[in-house]
Amino acid sequence: MHILSTPIEYLKGVGPAKAELLKKEVSIFTYGDLLQYYPFRYIDKSKVFNISDISDDMPYIQLKGKIIQFEEIGQKRSKRLVAKFKDKTGLIDLVWFKGVRWIKSYLKLNQDYLIFGKPTSFKGKFNIAHPEVELYEDNFKRNALQAVYHSTDKLNAKGLNSKAIGLLIKKMLPFLKDKIEETLSKKLIEKLNLPQKEQAMFNIHFPVNHKELIRSQKRIKFDELFFLQLHLIKTKISRKNKSKGYTLNKIGDTFNDFYNNSLPFELTNAQKRVIKEIRKDVKGHYQMNRLLQGDVGSGKTLVALLCMLIAIDNGFQSCLMAPTEILSIQHFTTIVDFMKNQNVNIQLLTGSTKTKQRKIIHEDLLNGKIDILIGTHALLEDKVKFSNLAFVVIDEQHRFGVAQRAKLWTKNNFPPHILVMTATPIPRTLSMTLYGDLDVSIIDELPPGRKAIKTIWKSDSSRLQIIKFIKEQIYLKRQVYIVFPLIEESEKLDYKNLMEGYNSLVREFPLPDFQVSIVHGKMKSEDKEYEMKRFVDGITDIMVATTVIEVGVNVPNASVMIIESAERFGLSQLHQLRGRVGRGSEQSYCLLVSGNKISNEGKTRLKTMVDTNDGFKISEVDLKLRGPGDIMGTKQSGILDFKLADLIKDNKILQYARAEALKILEADPNLDLAENINISRFYRPYAREKVGWSRIS
Repeated sequence: MHILSTPIEYLKGVGPAKAELLKKEVSIFTYGDLLQYYPFRYIDKSKVFNISDISDDMPYIQLKGKIIQFEEIGQKRSKRLVAKFKDKTGLIDLVWFKGVRWIKSYLKLNQDYLIFGKPTSFKGKFNIAHPEVELYEDNFKRNALQAVYHSTDKLNAKGLNSKAIGLLIKKMLPFLKDKIEETLSKKLIEKLNLPQKEQAMFNIHFPVNHKELIRSQKRIKFDELFFLQLHLIKTKISRKNKSKGYTLNKIGDTFNDFYNNSLPFELTNAQKRVIKEIRKDVKGHYQMNRLLQGDVGSGKTLVALLCMLIAIDNGFQSCLMAPTEILSIQHFTTIVDFMKNQNVNIQLLTGSTKTKQRKIIHEDLLNGKIDILIGTHALLEDKVKFSNLAFVVIDEQHRFGVAQRAKLWTKNNFPPHILVMTATPIPRTLSMTLYGDLDVSIIDELPPGRKAIKTIWKSDSSRLQIIKFIKEQIYLKRQVYIVFPLIEESEKLDYKNLMEGYNSLVREFPLPDFQVSIVHGKMKSEDKEYEMKRFVDGITDIMVATTVIEVGVNVPNASVMIIESAERFGLSQLHQLRGRVGRGSEQSYCLLVSGNKISNEGKTRLKTMVDTNDGFKISEVDLKLRGPGDIMGTKQSGILDFKLADLIKDNKILQYARAEALKILEADPNLDLAENINISRFYRPYAREKVGWSRIS
């Protein structure tokens, strides 16, 4: 057994009880886990401040001086200990609310101490509450940079605070000397001027100086990003070499007839480019795995349909899977409308499909009568068997679990070609990591004739102005969405807000001049469909809804989107909602209505929406605000499970890591060369851990 696999209970000072707590609270099971429990910040104790220099906005600071007096103030629970601390420039109070008796017995008057803490002002005087205090002589021998580790209330209660965790690591490191294997090649270490692995691992916990700390952090971050990129690129190469796919090399009557006679509008250059990229993939003998990114309304569905028609011309079936029933119905309606003059059998399968109809679909699918099947998760059921499925489109794929998506692979002898579509633009930094094993296509043009949506941010105090604007738009024969937030934790409150909003609108917009629809999650499906249809058909002027209309409603005449409590929505959701308008030739508007008091982050989100319609720019801001795990719902997936690297801050390291991984695999695809032995030895177990998540990302 390698020493890094040693159970943590065997480390002196841990034992069974503390080991159990470390496992439960911070997932430290072994010496290796403790070694990789990196500090989240460092305290620079190289600088000593004077008391006379203290000002209001100071962070944690260090002072050197003597305690000249103790005083106990208050009774029982409100008792506190106040010490007068003096240096050559002045006096400051040190205050303790807990452990009064112990602190008083431990600290001595007129000794030289270094104290560390955050100064706060109280009644015009500065004090430091619960400072760290140590003898000047003791501290003098220590590193100036001291690591700070995350702890928890339960760990603190058992004496495992940041300092104690640091001491455990200090006890462990001598056992690991010369035992940490190098994971990179000598050539790569020298080329990038990186420290050795062991040196970096030790130095990150006990830095000798600031410069060496930065080098050590860079080395560990590079390792994390390099091995992930190596794995993604290797997976991609392996798939192209091994994953035999269906050859769709024919363009036939179905495609040509639709393209020449029924295409609703001229394709943009971006759409044509993407179709060429997909055509090139499916002509070959390996399985395609391609991501199609395109902003709301950029024409992804039409591209997907044209590709499915190529599959039909080659004698194969296709399917399109969407995350919600509303969205799958929308795709079905759109595609059926596109294909109304063609002899193509298109069917819809969702959770609401009646048993009788479901049986017919199952039979027709198996005997090859159905050309295109559109649906929700229902497509993944074991009973759904295709005759010859060759092309799969997955819309908004991050809403499906990896295991769910992988079921599509088992519907065939060969894996079908996969086209993953998303209207959530993903920053390049993230797509390089999350989709590093996919080929990426981007539709970066909107169809001709589309006008940019004007986005305006208003506060509650502008309510009368907003109502006047809505009336003006309705008199111009336009339709209006008014969306209220729906957050599960406060569903009752949100429902109440929605109904109050609806009732006040009915008062402001009386019948018969104005017709109002309402749609929310508590309604029965048939009632929801009825209300949506009334709005789609132009019978109602205003659609009051929760975020059920975030995706899947296409009403070209709806030119106004009003988002109530806009500060409660995430950026990508705001962008998706805005994309429900701007689908016709008229000028469209998005009004973001917020409370009068909102957080700085809320202001940044709303200002970003006003400043740009570019989904990629919006996603960059979103990535900075929320972090990569939140954006793609990957927090729990293990995909972005870095101990130290940060995709936003370490973008340059990521690019270096990917470039170096590419060079190595181009020269040595199987990592067989002697110079890559370290990389190969570490990569093999790493790859086994990562199997599964990157197959249909």
